[in-house]
Amino acid sequence: MLADFGYDPYSTTIECKRELVEQNPDLVQRFVDASIKGWYSYLEDDPSPANELIKRENPEMTDEQIAYGIEKMQEYGILTSGDAETLGIGAMTDARWKSFFDTMAAEGVFNPDTDYTQAFTLDFVNKGVEAYQA
Repeated sequence: MLADFGYDPYSTTIECKRELVEQNPDLVQRFVDASIKGWYSYLEDDPSPANELIKRENPEMTDEQIAYGIEKMQEYGILTSGDAETLGIGAMTDARWKSFFDTMAAEGVFNPDTDYTQAFTLDFVNKGVEAYQA
């Protein structure tokens, strides 16, 4: 894994326009919360409804491939390790964003004078959102 070599970017993020965040933060929060709850439900409850949707959209995907993917996500803590152990799925920190920025700036990918904090917000994460309990 790239993280084993000190490269620690977030691999999957939810992105939207700044104007949506400013004009409709409740919508953004509900989407982020639903995404987090969905991942908890997928990993901790019965994933078969989601798996059927996956197979419908990707007919060459087999049950065995999906089971293998779930097993590896759990084995490697893809969604539930690091900061997610204490802050929950979807966790992000300024320290990790800074680390990523500093690495990229040192390699010449980003201008060191760039205000990287304008590229993300922590306003919608790290709130302890858990899986939906019926």
